Amino acid sequence: MNLQDYHLTLQDVSDQRPEYLETIFSLGNGHFGVRANDPINGNPISGTLINGFYETAPITYGEAGVGYAQKHQTILNLPDLRHIHVTTNTGHHFTRSKRTATDLDLSSGKLVEDYLTSTEQGETVRMTVTSVMGQQRSNFWAIGYTFAPGNYAGGLLISKSIAVPAEVEAIASADPRKTRLAGVPICETTFLAADLQRYHVKTHNTKQAVTLYLGLLTAQASLLQQSVDLSDRQPHTLEYEVYVGDISRQNTIDPSAMFVPTSLDALTADSRDFWQDVWQRSEVAVEGNDELDLAIHYNVFQLNQAAGRDGRTNIAAKGLSGSGYEGHYFWDTEMYMLPYFIYTNQQMARQLLVYRYQILPKARERAHALGANQGALFAWRTINGEEASPYFPAGTAQYHIDADIAYAVGKYYEITRDLDFILQCGFEMVLETARFWEDFGSWQQVGTDCRFEFHTVTGPDEYTALVNNNYYTNRLAKHNFQLVVDLAREIQKRSPGNLETFGVSESDLDVYQNLADHVYLPYSTDLKINEQDDSFLDKPRWPKDRSTPDNFPLLLHYHPLTIYRYQVAKQADTLLAEYLFPEDLTTEELKREYRYYEGVTTHDSSLSRSIFSILAARMDDREKAYNYFMDTARMDLVNLQGNTADGLHLANLGGSWLALVAGFSGFYVQDEVVHFTNHLPKNLKRLTYRMKIAESVLEIDLTATTTNVTVISGPIPTYGVSVNGKLISLEKVS
Repeated sequence: MNLQDYHLTLQDVSDQRPEYLETIFSLGNGHFGVRANDPINGNPISGTLINGFYETAPITYGEAGVGYAQKHQTILNLPDLRHIHVTTNTGHHFTRSKRTATDLDLSSGKLVEDYLTSTEQGETVRMTVTSVMGQQRSNFWAIGYTFAPGNYAGGLLISKSIAVPAEVEAIASADPRKTRLAGVPICETTFLAADLQRYHVKTHNTKQAVTLYLGLLTAQASLLQQSVDLSDRQPHTLEYEVYVGDISRQNTIDPSAMFVPTSLDALTADSRDFWQDVWQRSEVAVEGNDELDLAIHYNVFQLNQAAGRDGRTNIAAKGLSGSGYEGHYFWDTEMYMLPYFIYTNQQMARQLLVYRYQILPKARERAHALGANQGALFAWRTINGEEASPYFPAGTAQYHIDADIAYAVGKYYEITRDLDFILQCGFEMVLETARFWEDFGSWQQVGTDCRFEFHTVTGPDEYTALVNNNYYTNRLAKHNFQLVVDLAREIQKRSPGNLETFGVSESDLDVYQNLADHVYLPYSTDLKINEQDDSFLDKPRWPKDRSTPDNFPLLLHYHPLTIYRYQVAKQADTLLAEYLFPEDLTTEELKREYRYYEGVTTHDSSLSRSIFSILAARMDDREKAYNYFMDTARMDLVNLQGNTADGLHLANLGGSWLALVAGFSGFYVQDEVVHFTNHLPKNLKRLTYRMKIAESVLEIDLTATTTNVTVISGPIPTYGVSVNGKLISLEKVS
């Protein structure tokens, strides 16, 4: 398929409910996002989200404790920018509408929707809504409404403005994935001219402010009343532009906000240029299954729409497509989404890591609050850097987020060799997280072995909490210690004298090397597999009579203490570590471990299936890899988890790209050699994708019988390249 052919339409999605379609066809640019709400019917919860614009509220505990999270942080739902009020010239209101067609062009970012709108008296008008998000001009969004006669061909009166949102009653939910409502912010609106509205939003507690402008572009008329005459039976279009300012922390109107009238076509050109650049760097194509091919393009599209680009924001669990999980940033970024950017857009990857550096002071405070004498502990879920998870067994206890961030820093440097970033941000984060692990862990003498252990932790599997020596946590902490030593040697080699500025001595490096060498990794000699933790294999398995489909996800049907008693996993845990460190196991060892943990995993988390797909491919079980990948690639398009209405599953979107790249093409980097191994399933004819290694853009092309790697642009990389176990020489496409 040509890139111009990639369009997502109503026929490509399984669920036609309005709240689901609002998510699927949402637009964003890292700064803000607009859900595809019905412009006539609207939605009680508005559909405009600004990355990092949030409110706080006290967390109420029946019994609080020292170090508990103190405040909720909730992204604010701002007024619906798409709503429009339409009446006939006789005063009949158009209050009903039906979406009849939708087309999202993935090559330009333009969204076109058709609606049939009607009055209570039965008069109908056809309305086409065209909208586009500025990508390089990231403060702008434009929308056009084209009206054409249905059975009514008279005059229309049209009004559009940004309205002060009404208080929405919170609906109690036992689902922790849903957001809580943060109340209505302080809103002030002024009409600077008949065709220009300024709208200022201030938060009560976080003291943030954002200034928005709404302007009418196509007629010299009032926003509050434009006339359209359909008696000529021709379509008539009205275009509007919205400017969403940057977040101010002075609670004042943004003095730099500049509303510059443009046009829908001009903003579409801006968006098209951005997306052409994205696809030039990271095009991925699958032959043999058009649905799958479209799905992976959609996933990459939405991943790019969601990522904060300013170093002050990150990628929320639902991106900017919905307010699920309250707009919080998790470990998902580093482990599932950041790899895509590291290998396709290194400037974006750097900015996402810079956000973590910006909140490092908060991480130091958090470590101290938990009794550590040194180091930093990053918040499990956060917007501003403070911990926002009130349930510490599945929140703060997931200390592995420290090592996840360190791992991501290491991977970024491995590919970019960006020493400036390491000196300015990266090494300090790796060092401070290692210092936390050193303080948090403890030496244990077991027989003749002296080993370093971590107690009362929760790994990625949130169905198993507060255990000793979670394998994933320990393996990542071991890597964190080793990474301090490795990066320190790089600094000594490439920038002599700079290591001392971090207060690190040779004796310190000896300590970290010793810790790395002695971190305990639990292993079952009976089953000959790595143990998820010290007690997991001793528990009974989840009862079969509680394993019917209506019992899942378990977290919505059983008390956590009930789940914790059993040997049941929400998602890949030990196996996630095996994916991250492919050199740790032989293929036979991996098969044995995979077989065991697959039998106790529910995949209740959207983060699970992509890892099972990758490892199945690594074992060359191509059919299983393909089946897991199908669930991963089309998860939101088929609403597999049942909650896409709350927002897209961003980590899974990143995981679907990883499943193609690390799974079907067997990609990984080790000891400055880039490895590719062909595991293409028989269901697919060809897989082609692009990635950037250092300054070189590579194109990887796989068929059932061939594996080709070529240089598309940039120099021949100095890295070695191995294809199917053999080192090759790269050629550059002329």
